Amino acid sequence: MDNISSSDIFTFTALSETDWTSKFILFIFALPGYFLTVIVNSTLVTIIVLEKTLHQPMYFFLCNLCINELYGATGFYPKLLSDLLLGNNTISFQECVFQNFVIFTYALSEFTNLTVMAFDRYIAICSPLSYHNIMTPLTVWKFVVFIWMFPCCSALIMILMTLRFPICKTQINKLVCDHMSMERLACSTDMTQFVLNGLFTCIFCGLVFFFFYSYAKIIIVCKQSKQGQKFKSTCLPHLIGFLNYIVYLPQTLQHFNSALILVIPPFVNPIIYGIKLSPIRTHALYFAKKLQFNA
Repeated sequence: MDNISSSDIFTFTALSETDWTSKFILFIFALPGYFLTVIVNSTLVTIIVLEKTLHQPMYFFLCNLCINELYGATGFYPKLLSDLLLGNNTISFQECVFQNFVIFTYALSEFTNLTVMAFDRYIAICSPLSYHNIMTPLTVWKFVVFIWMFPCCSALIMILMTLRFPICKTQINKLVCDHMSMERLACSTDMTQFVLNGLFTCIFCGLVFFFFYSYAKIIIVCKQSKQGQKFKSTCLPHLIGFLNYIVYLPQTLQHFNSALILVIPPFVNPIIYGIKLSPIRTHALYFAKKLQFNA
């Protein structure tokens, strides 16, 4: 099979047999979905930034999570909306690489952020007297650097390793150009790529284990000290957010469901935090009443 140059165009086949009317209906649903995702995440970011009482590690990580939700949604929706409206189903090599980087970093940043939030809750509940000594401003900033730098470095390494191989295929059986798609476009692979994928999988499983270990310890401590209400008010939203993420993560291996991780968590997570975290809910209602009064 002939090699394909980096200037060639790839074709999304997930909606290739869908007529324009059906695509327009999808566009009608996707556009409000994008706007609502931007609104709910931007609202939480604004509340946390403006309210000094929320300038705490837990809310700082939550603000970072919402920024990542905006980042991921913006890397997905504009291209999808444009394709649905214009009936286009192609993407250039450069756009594919860029979208791959955005989706990779978004997905991994979402995971690292939720893991750091689990550690924060673990220290707050299991070692409350040491919390402020451990979660210092410097430590918080180190965690933020980790949340972003680890995904970015991982994405660069994985993508550059994949780009070593010539590309022989042009069809992407998904709605987005993610890393799995780029690997399948390559003519071949080697043992280095296999080892790197295995190493990345081990790191991912290690973070998953740490997350569930942290919450197992939290549940035990809450049960022993009868702090069930504290668990429900601060930890339950994090646990739901994490489960909301990993439930849709395996779906990225399927062609049509590959977009679920870019649609559901960015929209649902801020709503969950807004409803379950009373400080967020209180300030959100206050801003809503203030806007209504000014109107």
